[in-house]
Amino acid sequence: MPNIKIAGVLRAGAYSPNHIGNDAAIFHAAADELRKRGCEVTVYSEEQFNNSDIPEDVILAMCRERDSIHKLQTLEEEGRLVINSGFGIENCIREPMTRILLGAGIPYPDSIIVNTNENLREALEKADIEQCWIKRGDFHAMHKEDVSFCRHPEEAQEVLHEFFYRGIPRAVINRHQPGDLIKFYGILGQPFFYHFYPFDSHHSKYGDEAVNGHSKGLAYDEHKLRDLCNRAAEVMNVRIYGGDCIVDPDGSIRIIDFNDWPSFAPCRREAAPYIAKCVLSAVRERRRARK
Repeated sequence: MPNIKIAGVLRAGAYSPNHIGNDAAIFHAAADELRKRGCEVTVYSEEQFNNSDIPEDVILAMCRERDSIHKLQTLEEEGRLVINSGFGIENCIREPMTRILLGAGIPYPDSIIVNTNENLREALEKADIEQCWIKRGDFHAMHKEDVSFCRHPEEAQEVLHEFFYRGIPRAVINRHQPGDLIKFYGILGQPFFYHFYPFDSHHSKYGDEAVNGHSKGLAYDEHKLRDLCNRAAEVMNVRIYGGDCIVDPDGSIRIIDFNDWPSFAPCRREAAPYIAKCVLSAVRERRRARK
């Protein structure tokens, strides 16, 4: 498909904790696949994107800075094609993600959303939550401490206070889900889908996979897993996605995290052509709609 000029916006290093090289690698691999298909791709850093008027009508965005997200949203409202949508990237912030997934009936842990200066123990006891995860609610995770496992309500209260002292105003508390942890990567509208056990494969960002530990090989329906993840991508408005889920002993699947454009580190070579196809498919759809 000739005569397509695309602006590619890289993710700033601060938003690629422990994955700067992997995030850049999948982005450049996708850009190269688009160039092979005749597209002209100009790559911008987040700083360049925020400080210039880019001329391209199609934007392939991996960025996560607040200013970048808002600019993407403005350009999208003006009629440019943005993948992933700036609105979808914002949806993947923990608090809106929790509200969207629960509101859409996507299987997700029991959750409490709180201000970080609140008394949490009473809320946990009322919800009958003992072990839990406390996660930064106001923005994407940037440090290991932004997602913390707590063994009991007293520890959870201490962690919440630490969030408050770090200047984080809101937090999401998820009930801990025992079971097999599975990491997944997908591209909405494309046949690509990849999933694996991250702890068994020694794949980790912060080491939190050790809480659930080695998989027990619990049986689950792979087609249902893929359908569930694609349904989550639709309600989150994210085409290029990844995340984590838990398989319960009864085979049920529950998403515990959902991300806009992850690293695809174990399947980068396989995923890149499908990311390019996703972009070109969206371009064709828009051209047909404008005729």
